[in-house]
Amino acid sequence: MTTKRDYYEILGVERNAPEDEIKKSYRRLAMQFHPDRNPGNHGAEEKFKEAAEAYEVLSDPEKREIYNHYGQEGLSSAGYRGFSGFEDIFSSFGDIFGDVFGFNTGRSRSRTMARAGADLRYDLRISFMDSAIGASTEINLEKYVLCSSCRGSGCAPGTSPQACSRCHGRGQVTQSSGFFSISTTCPQCRGQGSVITTPCRECSGGRKVKVARTVQLKIPAGVETGSRLRMRGEGEEGEYGGPNGDLYVFIEVEPHEIFQRNGDDIYCRLPISFIQAALGGSVETPTLTGVEKLKIPRGTQTGKIFRLKGKGIAHLRGYGRGDQIIETVITVPTNLMKKQEELLREFAKLSDEETYH
Repeated sequence: MTTKRDYYEILGVERNAPEDEIKKSYRRLAMQFHPDRNPGNHGAEEKFKEAAEAYEVLSDPEKREIYNHYGQEGLSSAGYRGFSGFEDIFSSFGDIFGDVFGFNTGRSRSRTMARAGADLRYDLRISFMDSAIGASTEINLEKYVLCSSCRGSGCAPGTSPQACSRCHGRGQVTQSSGFFSISTTCPQCRGQGSVITTPCRECSGGRKVKVARTVQLKIPAGVETGSRLRMRGEGEEGEYGGPNGDLYVFIEVEPHEIFQRNGDDIYCRLPISFIQAALGGSVETPTLTGVEKLKIPRGTQTGKIFRLKGKGIAHLRGYGRGDQIIETVITVPTNLMKKQEELLREFAKLSDEETYH
């Protein structure tokens, strides 16, 4: 277990130093080792955290008394665990950083409480052809954006949030019982550190309003049912400088009357007459890009497979395309003219096949 340095030594003050001297020393160290002034300097970050922890204890009369009598073990027994990160530090000492860096508590809190906007989901049904060759479409949706009237502050124009009277702007309240103390989110301001006394009429203090938006979506060739398209920044707007959420579009592909998909290959059945099957010839077959000629060799049977290379669906993640697989199906005429029937019977005799009248 690593032994922590003495808090008085960290702040460079005597054990009987008054509160204002402790605060002055901490402000000096906070200015010196603040992360914004030492980007990428992990040593400065550790000293910044160390000084904040020392000030947290020595600025609190109860914690200071426990520390003076029982040291670190006494604080641990009382439930004190220090800070979990920079957010805790900034939210606890926003007023001090306002003095040092020239912004008020609310702005300091806003920087540390940045929240990303919510992600949105949209289910989109598209045609088989759009999934195969790609398309562009419009998506109409509703989402929450920052209120333009109050610019996301939640306050009526000309007013501003007031420091919470219960937690005094810290966002947390501490309940103590003997040597034990528990910090919880302030129930009055819900951890914000401030409350809105005069809410904006447009958003009723909620900071956001629901609006209708139209988004242009490019559907890449090769998507299939279950594909998920991500549109960065098209979700709901973030708060306190946080990034916007994303929009996720889930694809459902409609079935096609001719084609079926298997991976990036497409499959279809091509009807041909028994004459074409017997004598061979050239027939037209549908493809994704139009109609093409297909050569049928003499003696083709039902179930014969033909493959058109590169006539399938484009690979979604890569280059090239799948193939088109064609299965022949021989059709039999159901209504023969008299002459056709006579010729077929003659053909049957020549083939020595038994027929029925």
